[in-house]
Amino acid sequence: MKKRLLAICMMCLLLLGSAGGAEAAWQPELLVSLGTKGTTLRLSGNMPVVLKRLDNKKVVWQGKAGEFVTLTFAGTGWELNGRKLKHADAATLELTVADERNLAKLISTYDNKSYCGVLRLVPRKAGLHLINRVTVEEYLQGVVPEEMPAEWDQEAVKAQAVAARTYALRQRKRHAKEGFDVCATTHCQQYSGVKAERAAANQAIKATYGEVLQSQGALVDALFHTDSGGMTENSEDVWGSRIDCLRAAKELRTETSPWEKTIAAAKFSELLAKRGKNIGELKKIELSPLKVGKAAKDRTMSGRVKSVTFVGKGGKASMTGNDLRSMLGLKSTLFGMSINHNAVVIKGYGWGHGLGMSQHGAKAYADSEHWDYKRILQHYYRGAELKKLY
Repeated sequence: MKKRLLAICMMCLLLLGSAGGAEAAWQPELLVSLGTKGTTLRLSGNMPVVLKRLDNKKVVWQGKAGEFVTLTFAGTGWELNGRKLKHADAATLELTVADERNLAKLISTYDNKSYCGVLRLVPRKAGLHLINRVTVEEYLQGVVPEEMPAEWDQEAVKAQAVAARTYALRQRKRHAKEGFDVCATTHCQQYSGVKAERAAANQAIKATYGEVLQSQGALVDALFHTDSGGMTENSEDVWGSRIDCLRAAKELRTETSPWEKTIAAAKFSELLAKRGKNIGELKKIELSPLKVGKAAKDRTMSGRVKSVTFVGKGGKASMTGNDLRSMLGLKSTLFGMSINHNAVVIKGYGWGHGLGMSQHGAKAYADSEHWDYKRILQHYYRGAELKKLY
């Protein structure tokens, strides 16, 4: 009898252990806006799906794996394959699975565009607002290859995976007033769903599963950009406030990603005037020479432009480097300016705001110095700790 009780106890412990393992597989979800898509959508799933009301979870339709259905919002209610959908009213609907423990395996398709996870359909005056409710790791599969080429060194791609995961979780609720967490554009992170997925990127995501960057127990603002041009930037020189993890970091190579832009001096003066800086005919540009990694009164520690003064026949005016970048669509604020034959010539390096990780810089360290992703992240996010969140 005692042996039998012992066996039962051991079986219970094994079952509890299995349940704990399943619980450990939990991961956060994100609500990603895919934008407004008109009033009619053609939907399907790679496995049996259900269409539920979001408010009361009532199932209004069930479909087989691969079965397509046309869903239309007809102003006051829903139509399914041209017939009024009962018990749906004007409610928000979700195309999901009956057992959401299988959510990470679900691939939902609308109009031949596929996304991991649930499709949420929100009726609005302008059309159906489509939101993808997706687990974080599956979301990253549609992000990482869009932000960094998957064929780059795996250590650089792993660093990108950790940065993208941290950034996404830090940005949750960024668009809360609009009913979702993040958008699918570069305003948050570029996200293209299943079509973007690459095996090498998925491998990097899997290798860093659940890993994020933290400082004092909070997620860091893990910003990244294409190329620093030779040195990243201190946060206060871009945003005006100091963030400890976002410190200027030197690169393996300088004067990378060179670019040039030329604009007629008269046109340039017009653009200044539109911004309330009417100086007349441009005669002189006051800006220190560009030297990457060297500060000046009008340049930051990395050499980026703090401010430029323009002198004209009708007076003078100053602009910040960031305002000039916005006005002229410049790739970065790491630039020099001159007047040449009635034209303003701007020559610079890098691509992006210069904060956090330089993607080309990470590639260089992985390729030439054989740094692993942990060292790359330590270099660009000073003092941040790599933690396994789930």
